[in-house]
Amino acid sequence: MVICIVLWDFPHLQMNSMFKNRIQPAPVSGSFRMADYWIWGASPIRGDDGRYHLFASRWSKAVSFLHWATNSEVVRASADRPEGPYEFEEVVLGPRDPEFWDGCCAHNPTIHEHNGTYLLFYTGTTYAGKRPDDRERDGHCSVKWVEGWNHKRIGMAVADSVCGPWRRPDVPSLTVRPGAWDSVIVSNPAPCVRADGSVLLVYKGTDVKHPQGLFPGRFHLGVAKTDHWSKPFERLGGTPIRLEGHPDHHIEDASIWWNGREYEMIAKDMTGELCGEAQAGLHAHSEDGLNWELSPEPKAVSRTVIWDDGTTTKCPKLERWQLLKEGGKPTHLFAATLAKDERGMISDSWNCVLPLVED
Repeated sequence: MVICIVLWDFPHLQMNSMFKNRIQPAPVSGSFRMADYWIWGASPIRGDDGRYHLFASRWSKAVSFLHWATNSEVVRASADRPEGPYEFEEVVLGPRDPEFWDGCCAHNPTIHEHNGTYLLFYTGTTYAGKRPDDRERDGHCSVKWVEGWNHKRIGMAVADSVCGPWRRPDVPSLTVRPGAWDSVIVSNPAPCVRADGSVLLVYKGTDVKHPQGLFPGRFHLGVAKTDHWSKPFERLGGTPIRLEGHPDHHIEDASIWWNGREYEMIAKDMTGELCGEAQAGLHAHSEDGLNWELSPEPKAVSRTVIWDDGTTTKCPKLERWQLLKEGGKPTHLFAATLAKDERGMISDSWNCVLPLVED
């Protein structure tokens, strides 16, 4: 007897259960890196010129990798092919007057488009004094670093072309809420811009301030929404996203999209308690964007990368996943990664790209 299961009667199984099986070997020569800069958090899009553009975080290697919270700026790179390699084009969001909410630092951009308008979401912050230079290499122990980290907010710059000019917001699109679980920071926006201009925004937050030292608490993901990207955002629900009903999962850095039936999400599972691998990517789905369920196969992305030359790397970090979509379907997954030297010190960082096969 032959048993046949028709998968289109079970969309969760068809579209969500095996995301990791869509990931193909990563091109060694692909994506974006710069010799004199740390590179992080890159988001791709096909521009109005037909070329591929990557919006990424960068900061000078004259300071340590940990100075992302004080020195990061958003840049644009471009390529003829989605895999790259991408070449630097310009600084898009650099430092400005520290009186602005994002005056000193812009980080982890994510680029989207709606009816010819480009929407660049990002994390911004500010602090007192000048930017740290090569004489201030104390990373997350510095007063400026702590002040900058504790003032992270989310904003959205707008342009009529992928090449700008960009209209930068004077106030953040999403800020903290006193007394709530996201009372200290909101950061790392993960928007899904729908065809009608509405936006579902998943974001990272906490109510624990960063001391001078390693972060002591857990991050959570919240949800906000607007009927149109030009209007203010409103929170959905009073608590963070709960997966499997657990009250205190340590998850962060989401990327979300609409697959035609429901929302899908990849997020960083810090402890591995949900997907089985610490700091790997979990996969979840939701009909309304507020109530999320783990997929039957919860691990979406492993930190072990297979390259197109046949080699394999267990990356110390592989995160800030961002999707390139063509015709509304994800075709490539971009991820920030880094390398360490023989002493265990971070020696380089860049963005790699993982081609996807169709589901």
